[in-house]
Amino acid sequence: MYHVYILLNETKTRMYTGVADDVDKHLEEHNSGKVKSSRPYRPYKIIHTETFTTLSEARQKEKFYKSITGRRRTNGVKPQP
Repeated sequence: MYHVYILLNETKTRMYTGVADDVDKHLEEHNSGKVKSSRPYRPYKIIHTETFTTLSEARQKEKFYKSITGRRRTNGVKPQP
């Protein structure tokens, strides 16, 4: 299983979208500073995840969320409890 995840930083100014087979592990990597592009804006929390059976399906959804239309839709994503 592959997951598309959206992270939001603590100050709610930066979002990060990615694909992983273990979302919790990737969240830990983002928050520990191992991901260069997200390092200056940490800490992050998971606000949205979706599960797919194939990597190509997950990549397509990630690409959508990174598009202009997808970014507009993710602005309305409600954080998970």
